[in-house]
Amino acid sequence: RDFYIWRKPAPDGGPPNDYRSHFGGSGWAYDEASGEYYLHQFSVRQPDLNWENPRVQEEIHAMMNRWLDKGIGGFRMDVIDLIGKEVDRQIMANGKHLHVLLRQMNEATFGPRDSLTVGEAWSATPEDALLYSDPERRELSMVFQFEHIKQTWDEKAGKWRSRPFELPRFKAVIDKWQTALADRGWNSLFWSNHDLPRAVSKFGNDGEFREVSAKMLATALHCLRGTPYIYQGEEIGMTNVRYSTIEEYRDIESLNFYRELIAGGLTHDEMMTGIYADGRDNARTPMQWDDSPNGGFTTGTPWLGVNPNYREINVAQALAEPDSILWHYQKLVALRKQYPILVYGD
Repeated sequence: RDFYIWRKPAPDGGPPNDYRSHFGGSGWAYDEASGEYYLHQFSVRQPDLNWENPRVQEEIHAMMNRWLDKGIGGFRMDVIDLIGKEVDRQIMANGKHLHVLLRQMNEATFGPRDSLTVGEAWSATPEDALLYSDPERRELSMVFQFEHIKQTWDEKAGKWRSRPFELPRFKAVIDKWQTALADRGWNSLFWSNHDLPRAVSKFGNDGEFREVSAKMLATALHCLRGTPYIYQGEEIGMTNVRYSTIEEYRDIESLNFYRELIAGGLTHDEMMTGIYADGRDNARTPMQWDDSPNGGFTTGTPWLGVNPNYREINVAQALAEPDSILWHYQKLVALRKQYPILVYGD
């Protein structure tokens, strides 16, 4: 029980405070057996770990070492900026013990080994990234930051309402991060991941100019200083999906906010526009291997329906075309291995 975070109800019997989950609603769930609430920053099925408990740290370190002993190359750490949280002050990101915990983790697990670590840190600024990734601090190899991703989010409605893409502002963000980590620290380079829309739909053109814009994005990414991450499907130019009904979606975030925001006055069409643009299920459709049923992903029933364009966009087709997006990515990877200046800059 003490591996998790518990609080007594407020005087009125409700949650201990007004903290809200990232997936909508209260961040506290009531447990009838104990008569107390437990904290969940995300799903109610994901109670937050109590990192102030030394036994939690020991168990996490032991688990990491078991995997390292099996020979894995490192870890991608989900929302790592939240482990040092100060719950009662509602300081969830960048809590005062965050970097202490990371240094302890480094020393106890991956630090003495030849491992790569990348932490997901939505709150990270360039100054924070230096704390995480400066080798002298012995914390992480790098972090995923999301300032460039949020450039198209509405200031009030967030991801559920897009604002126009402004290239000068976007370039300024990229330049800021490249400059800030030029001499110390290290950048992770990415356009998309499992929580984000497909890169060519978000930053390119997924219609007439899908191929050329996907190649442009690939080239830009691989010519920056840092470590590029290619999300599955990005290398063949997979696009966002537009399911016809909300019932076809599976993402807990999209479904929860659909109910919550529509109850608050947003229309169905407005919400679906937001989901089409930035919903997480865009990146979670089955990988499109060929033009067989379900894109060759499975002969069974996939968790999500395959994007209908799988007959035109798939790996088999990309391999058969010498000038495809896939071969362009392979050439870029080879160039980075051949020319260190593409990796490290000047």
